[in-house]
Amino acid sequence: MTEATSYNHTIFWHRRDLRFEDNAGLYQALKNSKKVHPVFIFDSSILDLLPKSDQRVHYIHQSIEALKLNYQKMGSDLTVYYGNPRTVIPELAQTLNIEAVFTNRDYEPIAIDRDKEIYNQLNLSGIHFKGFKDQVIFEKSEIVKNDDSPYLVFTPYSKKWKEKLNSFYLKPYPNHKYAHHLIKSKPTELISISELGFDPEQKVTFPASTINESIINKYNDLRDFPALDTTSRQSVHLRFGTISIRSLAAKAQRLNETFLNELIWRDFYQMLLFQYPHSSKSSFKKEYDKILWRNDEHEFELWCKGKTGYPLVDAGMRELNDTGFMHNRVRMVVASFLTKHLLIDWQWGATYFAEKLLDFELASNIGGWQWAAGTGCDAAPYFRVFNPSIQQEKFDPELKYVRKWVPEFGTDLYPEQMVEHKMARLRAISHYQFYLK
Repeated sequence: MTEATSYNHTIFWHRRDLRFEDNAGLYQALKNSKKVHPVFIFDSSILDLLPKSDQRVHYIHQSIEALKLNYQKMGSDLTVYYGNPRTVIPELAQTLNIEAVFTNRDYEPIAIDRDKEIYNQLNLSGIHFKGFKDQVIFEKSEIVKNDDSPYLVFTPYSKKWKEKLNSFYLKPYPNHKYAHHLIKSKPTELISISELGFDPEQKVTFPASTINESIINKYNDLRDFPALDTTSRQSVHLRFGTISIRSLAAKAQRLNETFLNELIWRDFYQMLLFQYPHSSKSSFKKEYDKILWRNDEHEFELWCKGKTGYPLVDAGMRELNDTGFMHNRVRMVVASFLTKHLLIDWQWGATYFAEKLLDFELASNIGGWQWAAGTGCDAAPYFRVFNPSIQQEKFDPELKYVRKWVPEFGTDLYPEQMVEHKMARLRAISHYQFYLK
């Protein structure tokens, strides 16, 4: 008996899902097609705007190399292109006589616009464009209030999220069951980093995509201490889909609710960005767009370089500049310092993080920065101002983290505090009050 399939030839377009295993859209393509052509596109409209030292391109390239090898072991291949997907996908669909293009959904405004354009182009040729949920547990309007409006506060959202969660949502997709539907193909060469226009000499080491369960077990007790190696370091893998959110959430559900809450925050921010796309470029609370920020460029430069005179802030910024990573507790402190102590527009900070973070994800970046600035949907108002000195005393009391990244701390070479905390706090509150009255 032959398997019933909907299509003869289809494309599966890898994007933020650089893995074969437990891949929702790929599973649907394999299950419903006689022959599936896996493709990936290095998007020229994105890459052409990046600095040629951008480490994320190396990470993607390494991940594509591994994925390509995985396909080759199964007698197939991942075909990799460089160009604008808005033209590459429709042209490829015509060339290969494709009946449908399968992919996993992306909730960022630019991605939604791109996908709508591609959908319309394919539709004119009678080719289906099918998207699936893969990078989150719950998407769009799956978790809403009783009146079907989106949640704007995390706690009730997370409560509803947990109530709805069951084994169905965490069940892995058995992609290997239909792997024989992959197109048979001879191996092809992967476009090189230098051909993409990026520095081939740059050596980048990324965290492993496996996680020590003891870290999850102790997560609620140790996660706030930046000197300890007690965070999962899985954010970059979630960002590019080199691991499955379902596998990580299943472990979190079994081992530690605090860790699970971090994954729920990720879903929450993705939902908010989808429901309120304006928040990617302006304040979630629109009245906060009235604020006239100080935006002192010299002070911003000192913050960027980690020379503010506040050790925890400086350590965080130097860690970011050197490694592309920053501990989450420290991210909150440096963001609060920029927006409250220096009264610099949160979008300046969000843009800097976007350029530097290996795990940069638009929804979480926007959500975190607007939370710190008080301009987001969070219930806590603008007068929440972190004291960076107290944060350092609480979470790096032995100065291990500070001394690692700021070796001149405690010497004459370390700069004076660029602003006094009490004055800056009162100034920030007064400034916000003036524009929001």
